Amino acid sequence: MITGDADRWVPEPPKDTGGGRGPFERDRARVLHSAAFRRLAAKTQVHLAGTDDFLRTRLTHSLEVAQIGREMGARLGCDPDVVDVAGLAHDLGHPPFGHNGEAALDDLAASCGGFEGNAQTLRVLTRLEAKVHGAGLNLTRAALDATCKYPWARRPGRRKFGVYADDLPVFEWLRVAAPEPERRCLEAQVMDWADDVAYSVHDVEDGIHGGYVPVRALIDDADERAAVCRAAAETYSPEPADVLAPVLDDLLADPALVAVADYDGSYRAQAALKGLTSVLTGRFVAAAVEATRAAHGAGPLRRYAADLVVPAVIRARCALLKGIALRYVMRRPGAHERYERQRAVLTELVAVLVDRAPAGLDPAFAATWKAAPDDPARLRVVIDQVASLTDPAAVDWHHRLTR
Repeated sequence: MITGDADRWVPEPPKDTGGGRGPFERDRARVLHSAAFRRLAAKTQVHLAGTDDFLRTRLTHSLEVAQIGREMGARLGCDPDVVDVAGLAHDLGHPPFGHNGEAALDDLAASCGGFEGNAQTLRVLTRLEAKVHGAGLNLTRAALDATCKYPWARRPGRRKFGVYADDLPVFEWLRVAAPEPERRCLEAQVMDWADDVAYSVHDVEDGIHGGYVPVRALIDDADERAAVCRAAAETYSPEPADVLAPVLDDLLADPALVAVADYDGSYRAQAALKGLTSVLTGRFVAAAVEATRAAHGAGPLRRYAADLVVPAVIRARCALLKGIALRYVMRRPGAHERYERQRAVLTELVAVLVDRAPAGLDPAFAATWKAAPDDPARLRVVIDQVASLTDPAAVDWHHRLTR
């Protein structure tokens, strides 16, 4: 590791509880024991949290990202605990209702710098979560850097960003080892690819199990395949639809996918579906490890010693899986009306809290609101409050405060 990687924003006295636990193991424990992590259990991944015990939430997704990332990072020579922390923490800033909620809060927070789930994650880790006063969980520099998927502030033409203006001091501190301003450390790249792998594969798994993804129709119907390629090209891949088409054909010809073409929910079918997710995850991870090793050699790779290499065809397959989930799950009939209702809940909730603050806020946010110097800063506190809520809590707060 680079000198200073184990430093914390607020220095802490040495701590020895036995067992020789290192600083990055402590980071992992801090995330696992945080309230923000527990709340992920009731936050939407793709399907509304709590609607089906089979389906994933942000919590189960984060655990899966951490497991995939930890193993991939270990094979490359990264510190596995650093990658594990990044996987566990990467979605802590996501608000109620998934990406739909994120878009709604971004509109509502326009006058205080907008809203972005990754920037909010940094805010949770370094400011909002209660562990060390004024420093959030006070994680090490290396662990915080590993969570930065988008290590830059908001700017025109970029939808994603990783830090709000008032969090720049800690951001600049944690990024001090970066050789280039926007270069991500290897651990962040591993976490990001683990995230892509997990949600592309698992969203399709959940969609097949839920009866939304018609695998047989995809295999048999050229128009359906073309529609998936267009969806993937428009949203997830730099490749045009005609380039993605043969990649999708190869993917659908895979015996592991053919085995779930007529999925009926039986025990045998569920085993085949789990086999598909295992095969795809293993291939996506192995391809990235092998390509990175081929580019950078066999020694331990960590921090800024290398960049993750993912073959283009593997990225295309991942994008196509996302395109399948987009077409058949996120855009399924009735989804638009549900998204509109969710946005209305958050819009009305922010409005009523702006009007009633600080009385309507939790005590910690009320104190921060009182100390805020101006209206944009006070709005940011309200946004922080709403973003912290779970899906059912947001609905409950809305019902209680607007009736």
